[in-house]
Amino acid sequence: MSTEANVPPLLRLHVDDDVAVARIALAAGAELTSPGGGILLVLSDIPAGHKIATRDVAVGAPVRKYGQVIGVATTAIASGEHVHVHNLEMADSHPAHGIGRAYVPTTPVAEPATFEGYVRPDGSVGTRNFVGVLSSVNCSATVCKAIEKEFSGAAMAEWPGVDGVVAITHGGGCGISGDGEGIALLRRTLRGYAAHPNFAAVLVIGLGCEVNQVGTLVEPLAAVGSRVRTMTIQDVGGTREAIAEGSAIVRELLGFANAARRERVSASRLTVGLQCGGSDGYSGISANPALGAAVDLLVRHGGTAILSETPEIFGAEHLLTARAARPEIAERLMQRLRWWSDYVGKNGGDMNNNPSPGNKAGGITTILEKSLGAVAKGGNSGLMDVVEYAEPVTAHGLVFMDTPGYDPVSATGQVAGGANLICFTTGRGSIYGCKPTPSIKLATNSALFARMRMDMDFNAGDVIDGRASVAESGARLFELILATASGQRTLSEQHDLGNNEFVPWQLGAVL
Repeated sequence: MSTEANVPPLLRLHVDDDVAVARIALAAGAELTSPGGGILLVLSDIPAGHKIATRDVAVGAPVRKYGQVIGVATTAIASGEHVHVHNLEMADSHPAHGIGRAYVPTTPVAEPATFEGYVRPDGSVGTRNFVGVLSSVNCSATVCKAIEKEFSGAAMAEWPGVDGVVAITHGGGCGISGDGEGIALLRRTLRGYAAHPNFAAVLVIGLGCEVNQVGTLVEPLAAVGSRVRTMTIQDVGGTREAIAEGSAIVRELLGFANAARRERVSASRLTVGLQCGGSDGYSGISANPALGAAVDLLVRHGGTAILSETPEIFGAEHLLTARAARPEIAERLMQRLRWWSDYVGKNGGDMNNNPSPGNKAGGITTILEKSLGAVAKGGNSGLMDVVEYAEPVTAHGLVFMDTPGYDPVSATGQVAGGANLICFTTGRGSIYGCKPTPSIKLATNSALFARMRMDMDFNAGDVIDGRASVAESGARLFELILATASGQRTLSEQHDLGNNEFVPWQLGAVL
């Protein structure tokens, strides 16, 4: 991290805050200029990204960061003391909801930006050009993977216009009720992938006797026509026969995909999934706000961003309901939060079963603190819709999708909903890749960016180091989003990551 004399060692994010964030590691005994004025004596060693009290806080009193309550003091906290899990704990979250009070209609740009995308026959637009092999059930996963292997590496030389063949496999599809929430959610997710514009075409493979029957699965996909082919292992005579037959079908589909060409389209055809994983104390200060600034630009250009991870907006939901375009949108968000509180309680947990150990090591103490930083990914645009997991996203602007906080499950829902690009912020160092949707990785700090240079696509640490404003960082990121949508490969793509990140949300009894 920068230690230049003109870069202050502390960041106070709001005038009402009781804490500041250490830009760099602070040694006990150091004397600093307090953000509120005067001299602040550091009472104990404080790691970079962690919080330091800038004034005394009484036991039981609320502690504020971002101008919001992030917890209550479990002991008396002295000015200059490290504030973390040893003296701060979760507080009841009862934020006031001024529904719609902060909603401001987006002012569109006069001339929207463009990118080079694949326009599919149904009018949807892809940023990549894959052929998919989807399993309806875990029993066909091995066959799908074997077909994928047939077209790996040098075998793809015959089809230079195709990004590859990717198997979409999972652990479900049978042993569950043929009706109800669990099977409906799985089918919705698989259908979203089968119709996804980043796939030129797909082959759906079943065993034949599973609950998730192939015919029922693909029946609603008539709109994508010949882009979806099907087969079952039992009907073609067994495993070897299925691999041979499936490979022949994929070869046909590759010829079709290879004929596709990129063409210039409006940025309004972009749908970007917003993710954060391995967050740290800088996430809500650098990468997440920079991504939010890029989202505001995307929305002004007519595009769509999907904010998700419902358990990780807990305690910050009032910042979203205040931006709801209509009251019913805010109510749908609150309904999902009520569902989650009930769901977690039934499973013996609570909504503060978060942050993770890595989050805490990076300086995040409570879910309230984490949520306030996570919501910043959504920028300041109005909230235009709330959808359930893997539902098709049709609204333009900022949309919230109800998903778990677990990154692979959340991103799977976003891709199923239509995300043709993902932006993933990380402070600890996620290497998440995603096929068929490219994943741009944003480092929250320069030390991480330097340490994992072959995994991080964008350094938001410039904001922490004082070398760029949030707005400047967001503008650079928006340009990277357009370039990536046009075919510039992310580092995870260069490493061929993303073959195992399809993780549908599993609900319901396993029978």
